[in-house]
Amino acid sequence: MTALFGPRDAIGRAAALREAGASGVFTFEGPHDVFTPLTLASTVGDLDLMTNVAIAFPRNPIHLAHQAIDHQILSGGRFTLGLGTQIRTQIEKRFGANFDRPVARMSEFVAALRAIFAAWDTGERLDFRGEYYRHTLMTPTFTPRDNPYGPPPIYVGALGPRLTRATAQFADGLLVMPFGSKRFLHEATLPAVRDGLAAAGRDAGELAIVPEIIVSVGSENDPTHDATRRLLAFYGSTPAYRPVLDVHGWGDLQPELNALSKQGRWQEMGSLIDDEVLHTIAACGSPADVAAHIRDRVAGVSDRICLYQPGPIAVDSLAQIVDALRD
Repeated sequence: MTALFGPRDAIGRAAALREAGASGVFTFEGPHDVFTPLTLASTVGDLDLMTNVAIAFPRNPIHLAHQAIDHQILSGGRFTLGLGTQIRTQIEKRFGANFDRPVARMSEFVAALRAIFAAWDTGERLDFRGEYYRHTLMTPTFTPRDNPYGPPPIYVGALGPRLTRATAQFADGLLVMPFGSKRFLHEATLPAVRDGLAAAGRDAGELAIVPEIIVSVGSENDPTHDATRRLLAFYGSTPAYRPVLDVHGWGDLQPELNALSKQGRWQEMGSLIDDEVLHTIAACGSPADVAAHIRDRVAGVSDRICLYQPGPIAVDSLAQIVDALRD
């Protein structure tokens, strides 16, 4: 799967990506609404659709459940609801919502969604009473009746050990965050997944693991890599992402980037991302190089990935990456 960036060219872009061999498209919570491009892309057909991710806490489970079911219908049962917590600063200062106890809050949010979906799917009485969410009324007037596909799967994006472990306990899938590496995946993410599965008595086959990998196609001095460096610097400035840097001994980079971000020196931040950091976290180079990085990183973990692009990848380059991965 690969990204749609906004509503303006969503239909044409989705059609081109399908022709290039992409199995589906996803959106993220950025400068545009996370659902609108998927609504438009659903008209293309034969594509999986996924939010990767929709930020949960500013939303109400009922609103989100309606959006999810509508996209399940529009996609012919090929929609996945991907949720994320974001970080405290963004939730409290940008969205004006509550962030306390995010792991417990996300666990309950997913449970509320499941209760709503069950009420719609089976007709059982809606009676969800949690610490953060309460849903005890669902009349026929507000019940979707034209969904023959059942509820969509619920995936959660996670990086820290507590949320990763909880996701393995209660979600249908884990969306591995794009700011990561092979080493972090194997030394931090997968052990937390195994702990969560064991705690819930679940088999590994009950949890989909979908890594998202930042992709930068171009020659060594291609300007695309500069945009990728700036993207990695933005992620790396956030304290929540320091564990990825720590695994490689680069933890001191995080406060440097954070200090520059607070001064608004965004352009300078990218210069701190050297080639080693760039090529460890992002898949860079020719389409063949990108495919080789991806294959090595996710071997034995997943046969499904999401390609995160700092900017839209040329369709022919994407087709070459897909062909190389399939070979």
